[in-house]
This record gives sequence, structure tokens and C-alpha cells, in this order.
Amino acid sequence: MSLEQYIQKRDFKNTSEPKSGKANRKALRFVVQRHHASHLHYDFRLEIEGVLKSWAVPKGPSLNPKDKRLAMMVEDHPFDYRKFEGMIPAGNYGAGVVTIFDEGTYESLEAKDHEKALKKGLYSGNLKFRLKGKILKGEFALVKLKSEEQNAWLLIKHKDEYAVSIKFNSEDLITPDIRKAGIDFKKKPVEKNPEEALVKTPSKPVGQIPYTPMMAKLSSEVFDDPEWVYEKKMDGYRCLAYKGDQVKLISRNGIDFKNQYKPVQLALRNIAKKAVIDGELVIEDKKGKSQFQELQNYDSENKSHFLKYYVFDLLYLDGHDLRGLKLLQRKELLKALIREHKSKEIIYNEHVVGKAKGLLNKAEKEGWEGIIAKSANSLYESGKRSGQWLKFKLHQTQEALICGFTLPAGSRKYFGALVLGIPEGKKIKYIGNCGTGFTEASHKDLFGKMKALVNNMKPFIEGVNQNKSTTWIKPELVCDINYTEWTTDGHLRHPVFKGLRMDKAPQEVKPEMIKPLKSDGSSDVLPKVSTRDQNKDETKKTFGKKIVKLTNLNKLFWKDEGISKGQLLNYYEEISGFILPYLKDHPLSLNRHPNGIDDSGFYQKDLDLDKVPSWIKSAPIHSESTNKNIDYLICNDLATLLWMVNLGCIEINPWLSTYKHPENPDFLVIDLDPQSIDFKLVVEAALVTKEVMESMGLISFIKTSGSRGLHLFVNLGAKYDYGLVKMFAEYLAKLIHKKLPDTTSIVRTPSKRKNLIYLDFLQNRRGQTIASVYSARPKPGATVSTPLYWKEVNNELNTADYTIFNTIERIKQSGDPWKDLFLVKADLKKALKLIKPD
Repeated sequence: MSLEQYIQKRDFKNTSEPKSGKANRKALRFVVQRHHASHLHYDFRLEIEGVLKSWAVPKGPSLNPKDKRLAMMVEDHPFDYRKFEGMIPAGNYGAGVVTIFDEGTYESLEAKDHEKALKKGLYSGNLKFRLKGKILKGEFALVKLKSEEQNAWLLIKHKDEYAVSIKFNSEDLITPDIRKAGIDFKKKPVEKNPEEALVKTPSKPVGQIPYTPMMAKLSSEVFDDPEWVYEKKMDGYRCLAYKGDQVKLISRNGIDFKNQYKPVQLALRNIAKKAVIDGELVIEDKKGKSQFQELQNYDSENKSHFLKYYVFDLLYLDGHDLRGLKLLQRKELLKALIREHKSKEIIYNEHVVGKAKGLLNKAEKEGWEGIIAKSANSLYESGKRSGQWLKFKLHQTQEALICGFTLPAGSRKYFGALVLGIPEGKKIKYIGNCGTGFTEASHKDLFGKMKALVNNMKPFIEGVNQNKSTTWIKPELVCDINYTEWTTDGHLRHPVFKGLRMDKAPQEVKPEMIKPLKSDGSSDVLPKVSTRDQNKDETKKTFGKKIVKLTNLNKLFWKDEGISKGQLLNYYEEISGFILPYLKDHPLSLNRHPNGIDDSGFYQKDLDLDKVPSWIKSAPIHSESTNKNIDYLICNDLATLLWMVNLGCIEINPWLSTYKHPENPDFLVIDLDPQSIDFKLVVEAALVTKEVMESMGLISFIKTSGSRGLHLFVNLGAKYDYGLVKMFAEYLAKLIHKKLPDTTSIVRTPSKRKNLIYLDFLQNRRGQTIASVYSARPKPGATVSTPLYWKEVNNELNTADYTIFNTIERIKQSGDPWKDLFLVKADLKKALKLIKPD
């Protein structure tokens, strides 16, 4: 196979895939790319003889030696392909979305002359090598199947320190936005000419207009990176400009600005080409300072204010959809387009490469709102809030819903203060009143808009300031508020009205939980739930003679949500009184994610006792599989809990038994693990499980898994050994499955239980771990495995509603649903006698 086949299959005018590239010879490289084309697969590529020898692996690579993955050898790819990520446009060979799953260096296992040994292995059909990637580490082999097709191989993991014994699925490590990008590409029809779309597109909801803006994630960790670009964060209305035979300005939530900002629309008409441009409408004074409120009632006759459209991305140009190109390629095309058409209203938003902190200093001196960081290689993900684009704020701002207004006092006309809220699940949470920041024009205009929405229906359960003098309105208006900080009860301190967000819909409003940046690029973290000095990136906690050093507090463990390691530590400090009783004396397997949830992480069972603090408690437990003792961590106090979380243990995974009675579990567990099934059916299965248990005289307690399922616990008080408990749990699972044969399964193999709920009774085995009660999980949203009252297990239940940000408050308001768990011990032998035969 050669590059000739690769080149023949591609039209490089229509795809941004690289055509060539030379190896640097410093070290052999490998890359694994996830390719969501007509069929999802992974491309495994090894540098040999200056090119990338390539295999398509349908199920993706595995770290489990038992998995022998089919790998079909395909044409060689150029060396530069190892860096390729992007969208291969429809109609081209391999059309779909390509992302890098893992990359790194590798070497042969056979000899010191690595490449010579690899070439020999390649041509003999037996390649043995060691990968040094972020995910794939250790020894692997590619073995050719001689009895099969000429290009069929097997990719196999060798047993070594990096091998795992649990099920390994590459897709479990893929973020939801990448999965959805591939699915959306396959669903996407051929893009129409935007000129045609404009004629047929009046103001519509976001999902129905031809393009939707890509959004940035709020972040607090400023970084310099040569593969990122940085630009000024504008303070205006985000909108897309459509230039065809007609010109339209469409806001991010689908509002057609029509002739509201006529100077910009007139300037756009002078652009000769058909285009879709992304930018932000801004009004500035004579000094170039943004005047956000003036956008609400733009007056073209006001000679002291100047309307500008700052543009920063190009989505479409003369029949070509550019969203599959890299950002810098799109920007070059945009810059050339704007340079060709000189206008004082349309301005290209310049960027700098690699130097965020320098730009941040300039932003602070000149009073900008903040800066935006974008990966130079990022594709344009329409309608997505992507971690490839980040925003860093210098000032505290919060979008809010206007839910009412109070009566004016003194000489003030119209109204006194706005009553504000933010969506919280299906409810609206009160966040305070705002009575300052209005100009005379905005005060009058806003009052007119609010009067049209009066309905006198209070949207809050909690009390509000000046409740008796408040007129309630439909919460449809979105405003921007400046403030100094959040109070401990979740209200805005010193709120100042900044302006209406005409470009945003009510459902888009979310709390922004990161404090603004300082000139050195650092940030405090919010919400504050402890007295820790969060101006620092590290601190020490002292517990008697025990000292715990907490590091990298501002490091983002949930990058998409902007949630830091410091916030996770705060959560565990607050919840410690409720979680520690379930951890006491239980051996722990450490599931470490030192780089956050985007990192695949790793498990650590055996402590290196020479490298842990002397006060750390451990217990040696004999392992039958390795025939040696393993030193497990024992967490009986807050100091140990914070120490392990500081190692990157987002979730806490205890055994069901203690080290004192390792053969006798404290609990029996039934894990309801759904696979692509309506969650209402999971709720049904939980209620049926409760019913079956009650018929046996067993009292069960339920919690969310913190992921997609539910866990049911029964307290056994370490009365029975694992052998008996496992058999009982299996019998219990069979009874439940008999009642729900169409929606449940007791078969462990995932492929044989598609679209079913797995009744996992195998959790009841020695050495198995399960997420603890009140454990956070390395899942989107920082969810928590949360105890529930049985009355909450209904069709309204959503496991994503329970996070590190509301669990403490939930306990304060509703108590601990599991407070009686240890009071009642089950009698399994008596339970069996109560079963009535069918």
C-alpha cells in the first residue's frame, strides 16, 4: 500500500486533509483517530517508513487483553495526517467527522533498531510494540489473520501494568459534543444556498434558521498556547449576518433585527460575495467605550454614539460551507473579504496567537469586558457551547430573568426595582432585586415592555424583598446585570442593570459560577461553600497533627462547565459528615482523574506506603488473583477524604465490606444499569424491585448512581458472606426480571442487553466497588450519587438534577433520606421463606 492510493481517493480542493508531510525522525509517532463516517470506527496509525501505516478498527482499541479487536489495514496516510481533525465534507471519500482519540510516541518490543524490527513485523504479519499515549499505554500487538481477507488483522493488548480486566469501550471516553457532531453530520442534508434560505427565513426559533452561532464556555484558567488564538470579548448583541440578494441580521435566538441597525445592513449590501458572517453588534462612544444599554433603543441620529459590527468568523462564502475548515483558515478568508470591502461599520476583530496573558493585561487597562480564547484548529460547531472556544471575564456579570418590578419611591417614575431570577430545573430561583443602572430612556422603555407582560403570578416559592409592592410579570425578558459577588444565600450583591438581552431566550439563562479574572490571569472560584482562601491556587488544611496540602485549586476538572478542583474539594468538605459513615473502615479503590473528567483516568488499589503521609490509614488485604497482599486506603476522617480528592479522586468507590470483615458485606446492592432506554422504565424497575423486596420483608433504600442508573441498598450488618449474598441477589434479580421480561435483563454481555435495564447483581462480590452515597461522579454537570426518598422515585425524576452545587442545600431543606439505613438489618433466610411460589 502507498500514498498513491490515498491521493487518488481525495479531491484536495474539497477536503482539508493533508496531502503530504515528513517525519522528524526524533521518535516514532502513533495516532488513533475517531472517524464518524458512514460507519463509526477508529483509525489506528503507526509511523513506519515515513508514512502512517493505517488500520480501521470498528470497535476501537481496548486496554483489556481479552479483547481481540478486528483491524482492517487500509491505504497509507501521510505523516501530517496524525494532526488532522475536522470535517470531511459530504460527497468526498470518508465524509464525516474526524477527531483525535489518542496520540503519542511508540517503539518496538523486538530490538533496539525499532524501525527495522517494526518493518520486519509488518511484512511478517506480527507487529509488537509499546505505546506511550495519554490513554493507550504499554504493550500491544497487531497480528495478521492469514486465513481471512488479505488485509484483516487483530489488535491485541498485552498483559502488563496498564492492562485492565474490566469492560473497555472507547466510546465511554468520548465527550457528548463529539458524539453529537458525528451524528448531526450524518443527519445533515446538503446545505442550501444561504440566499435561498434568506428569502424563506423570517424570524424563527434557533433550530430552524440555516445557521446557529457557536458559543464559548465560561472559564477561569487563562493559558498561553501557540495553538490557540485570543481576541477581545465584545459587549454587544451576537448575531449572524446573511448576505445574499437580501441582507439579514439574525440574533443567536432567531430574532430578525430587520431595519433596527440599518447602517450595518447598508454596509453589508456593499459586500460583493454571498456570505454568512459571525460577529457582534456594538455601540461605542467617541472614546471607543462600549455602551451596551444604547443597543436596546438604537438611535441613528445620535451623533455621539457609533454602531459597529465586529466580525470574527466566516461560515459560508460563495456556495461553500466553511464550517469544516479550521478556524485560522476561516479567519484568513474573512479578513480578505473585509479588507476588500472597506467600511467604518464592519470591522474585523483582530486576534493574537499564543499570548493570552499579555492580551489580558491590555484588556484590563482599556476596560474591556474580557477576552475570548479559541483553538486555532477548531471547526465551527453550530449551536454548540464548545470547550474549543473559551471566554474569560474581567467583570462580574450574570444574565437573569425579569420576574417582576416594585413600586417607584420618591421622585422616581415608572418602577422602583427589578425582581430577578434564574432557571433552576423546572423552577425559577430568586436571586435578588436590582434598582440601579437605568438611563432615563431605558427606564421608560423597560417599563413599557414589562407592563405588557403583567400576570400577577409569583414564580418563586421563596420570599422576596418588597414582596407586597411587587407586580409580577411573565418571566420572558432577559437582562444583563453587573454585580460584586454572590451572597451565601444565592443572591446578587450590589446588582446594577446593564441592559436587556434582546439576543437571548429565557431558556438560555444559566448561573455563571466563576469569578472574573485578575490581571495575572488568576480567578477566584464560586460558589463559596467554605472559608478557604480561594485567591490562591493552593492551600493547607490542618487537622490536629495531620496537614493536607491542597494544590491546583483553580484547575478545571469540568472544562465545559467551568467547575474547578477547588469547588470539588469544597463540596467534599461540606458533605463529609454525611459521606464518611459509609466509608468508615471500607477499603477504597482510587479512581483518579488528575486532569479532570476529560482525562480517562486510572485506578489505583495498592498504596505506595513509602510515598503517602505517615498518618494515612491503610489495610493489607489478600488478593486471590495476584496471590499477594494489597494495601488499600481506609478513609475514616476528613483529612484523608480531602487528601484522596486532591489526588484527583472525583468519585469515591468503597468496597461493600470493611477490612475488619472483608468476606461479609455490609450491604446487598441491586444496580439498575439502563442502556438506551426511556428513564421512566428505569423508575418502573426500581418500584418493582422495591415491591419484590417488601414482599420478602426487606426494607430498601434508593439513590441515583450519579450517572444514568439507580442503586438499591439493603443493610445486612455484615451478617452473611459474599457467596450467600451474591446468590440471593441473583435470585432477587431473576424475580424482578420475571415481572419485567421486556425491559430488564440479567445477562452481563452488553451486546445481548441492548435497549434493556441490566439488573446487576454481580456488584455483590468480594473486591467489587460502587460509587458511594453522596459521591460526586466524573460526569457532565458534576452530578452526585444522591439518596432519594421513595416518593421522589417517579416520572419527574432526573438524575442530572443532583449536583455538587445543590446537594448540601437539599439536605438542609429535606433532610437525609438514608438516615435510618443502619437501624434495620435484613434477615435473608427469613426473606426466602416469605416468597410465595407462583
